[in-house]
Amino acid sequence: QVQLVESGGGLVQPGGSLRLSCATSRSILSIDIVGWYRQAPGKQRELVASITSGGATNYADSVRGRFTISRDNAKNTVYLQMNSLKPEDAAVYYCKTLRSGIYYWGQGTQVTVSS
Repeated sequence: QVQLVESGGGLVQPGGSLRLSCATSRSILSIDIVGWYRQAPGKQRELVASITSGGATNYADSVRGRFTISRDNAKNTVYLQMNSLKPEDAAVYYCKTLRSGIYYWGQGTQVTVSS
């Protein structure tokens, strides 16, 4: 099993920044892929960014150039640096991992973008 704990959400003004963290209970090197997803009220959950065990990254068009996914292998943590935040970025952000063919989700962290 893999336990995931997200943190770093909060309230930020438009144009501001936040850094989300996803701490994993297993060595991140044993995890095939880690993704950040988000779900706004009334909308489907969508992929924001992902990073593979090999370090390859992928971004949704809506966040490319503003968000950066990275990982710290020593801390078994994946980060999502979010810059130039917009009101439409507001959502609950979830971490999801794939390990040995099984998907795991975190509990989510709320991001609110408002003036």
